[in-house]
Amino acid sequence: MARVVIGVDPHKLSATIEVVDEHETVLATGRFGTDKTGYAAMRRHVASYPERVWAVEGSNGAGRPLAQRLLADGEHVVDVPAKLSARARALDSGHNRKTDPHDAHAVAVVAVRTRNLRVLAHDPQLEALRLLVDRRAELSRARIQCVNRVHRLLSELVPGQSKRKMSTTQAKAILATVKPRDIAGKTRRRLAAEEIAELVVIEKKAKAVTKELKAMVRASGSTLMELPGVGPVVAARVLADTGDVARFADRNRYASWTGTAPIEASSGEIVRHRLSRAGNRRMNHMIHMAAASQLRHDTEGRAYYRRKLAAGKTKAEAMRCLKRRISDALYRQLRADAQSRAVVDVDAGPGGHCGASLISSAAGSHPHTGTSDQPLPGPAPTTVRRALRQGRARPQGPSNQPLDIRGLPVCSSSGGPVVVRLCRQRSSGPRSKLQCAKDSDEMRQVVPGLFWQSLALVLNALFDVVTDLTDRERVGFFGHVERLLHRVTVSSPIGPARTAWLGPRRPAKNAG
Repeated sequence: MARVVIGVDPHKLSATIEVVDEHETVLATGRFGTDKTGYAAMRRHVASYPERVWAVEGSNGAGRPLAQRLLADGEHVVDVPAKLSARARALDSGHNRKTDPHDAHAVAVVAVRTRNLRVLAHDPQLEALRLLVDRRAELSRARIQCVNRVHRLLSELVPGQSKRKMSTTQAKAILATVKPRDIAGKTRRRLAAEEIAELVVIEKKAKAVTKELKAMVRASGSTLMELPGVGPVVAARVLADTGDVARFADRNRYASWTGTAPIEASSGEIVRHRLSRAGNRRMNHMIHMAAASQLRHDTEGRAYYRRKLAAGKTKAEAMRCLKRRISDALYRQLRADAQSRAVVDVDAGPGGHCGASLISSAAGSHPHTGTSDQPLPGPAPTTVRRALRQGRARPQGPSNQPLDIRGLPVCSSSGGPVVVRLCRQRSSGPRSKLQCAKDSDEMRQVVPGLFWQSLALVLNALFDVVTDLTDRERVGFFGHVERLLHRVTVSSPIGPARTAWLGPRRPAKNAG
């Protein structure tokens, strides 16, 4: 039977579905409750379609509980952004009527017509991290409300003595000096004592949750907390909301999703950008917290902020530039962590952090900011884990190729010193994405074996780092890479054929 798509319009108490085929022909419809009985009836209703894909609208919002239940039961679920379904409903022939069946039909149509929708994965650890970080945010809001009430009561009991930043110990000390005799004053004092006691409990709970978040972030293998200004709460929110970082094609898409990419508002000869209010506002808030933390300490982020002020930017504009740099640093770190875990999963031996950046700080050269105003960018064509699981990270040589003493294919020198030539080509200047892709394909073809495949992955990762370097720095960088290749080849016990494969070393410039 052909594949069908099940469009779901989720609510708290009910879910409306519509089953369509690849030609958008409606096969079945229904409305079911979200309780245990209704959920079982909904699955029985579509059991006759073995190859089915569930398209859930807003899987990060109202559709999250239903999507998680479907994933736990082994269903294939994709996320349909509410903006795409709204556009499909507006272009439908139903005069933009807003009903649950129309919404389910719009979701199904989007899933049929749109490629590369985000595929959801069942990750209980990530779900637990999201629950804890949401609980930490709720406690933070409750603490702010409680502090405001304490300030209001103390300002009425002791005018002029309540400080802006006051701890619970200081609040207790101020309250101990007040002994009102009228009934209104006694009531205020009793309420203030209750609020302070509640504030102590909230702060204790927040510290416990923060400690648990720190342990979970470290257990996940993430290195986000190595970045300046990124603590357990910020790292947990980034991991929980980002999910699979491979769904973002590049750092510009990620910055657009976090709301740190400016929106172009140019007209004629005037080129200008304005602040983006789109994107994930929770992520934007976390990045703002990291930026404020960097400004309070002697970090490279503060030096970058001061350079922007010296260049004539306002404080708000300099803060936006710093937030964009932090967003890029988060993206690089997430990509490095994902690729390092993927290399460990396939037991790739030497190589390690594929795609890791040599510069982990949030400060640096001015970013080439993108001007996309899409708050929910489309996913990347492939993901890191999927590509590695399908075996593309372990290309094998031909079956008739001779093997060395370790069982690895021996590479002859007939192919020429390809790696050195690629290094020289890249050191000559910036190359387009197509040229870099051709270089990577050529390297994969001439580099068989697990050891050299890992070395090729590391080189490709290093090539991605030099996009922000100057021409002079790029030439020096690839000179070091070339010398490192000869050093590793000469000292490697794999065989003399490896040394012959790279070709003779280039003589030094000062050689007579």
